[in-house]
Amino acid sequence: MPDKKRGFKGNKAALPSKTCTVCGLTMTWRKSWTKNWEDVKYCSERCRRNKSQASEGEPT
Repeated sequence: MPDKKRGFKGNKAALPSKTCTVCGLTMTWRKSWTKNWEDVKYCSERCRRNKSQASEGEPT
């Protein structure tokens, strides 16, 4: 019986990362973001929903 793949087995430190525009958390590349990594701005659905609250404190 062959072994099943169980996630990423390589060097995770070599993956690209970004900072969330709302909370400032560092997020690491995910396979689901392959096609739109350049457009990823938020680390979670919660930050995406709260994006307007984060921009209220910034001067325009």
